[in-house]
Amino acid sequence: MKKILFLLVVCFGLTTPGNAQSNTASLKSEIKADKKMGESGKSDKLKARKELRKLEGNEVSYNSTQAFETIFPHVKPLSSERLNNFDEFDFMKDGQKTAAFFDDNSKLVATTEKKTYLDLPAKSREFISKKYKDYEPVNVLYLDDNENNLTDMILFNTQFQAQDAYFVEMYNGFKAIALQVDTDGGVYYFARVF
Repeated sequence: MKKILFLLVVCFGLTTPGNAQSNTASLKSEIKADKKMGESGKSDKLKARKELRKLEGNEVSYNSTQAFETIFPHVKPLSSERLNNFDEFDFMKDGQKTAAFFDDNSKLVATTEKKTYLDLPAKSREFISKKYKDYEPVNVLYLDDNENNLTDMILFNTQFQAQDAYFVEMYNGFKAIALQVDTDGGVYYFARVF
């Protein structure tokens, strides 16, 4: 987008009545080329992402159990469960209840950990208190994405491309929403919970 704006400024700055038409045609072709590059770049990113697959059966896979034991040695899971798209292991880590999610290839997708509202960056708490003043924070979850796995994650029944972030469940007495808070403090509406 910056390139297009720069091209517009340069082209209009150099335009004279005699060459205005050729500059306009040139500009249009450059914009089309930029759009095509952007679209192909986007499709390359989408191809790199791993599509979620529904897991077969009701039992956590042996391979996921082995992967969990390798990644978290000396940790005994409190429970394990086969979800639609993930094998989930709940366990205690540094005194915090944590969950690890493994995909259909038994690769770690992400871990989640229960946090408090005070764990959020200060600037995000300030923004939330102004923008969502009718809501109260109910739960805070921290998602630590495994950057080596491009599998999407699902939280609050919403599929998304995972990244390290906090998820804050907010309630106003009538409805609940979830906000995504980046580690640098950016706050985004994520999903309606109910």
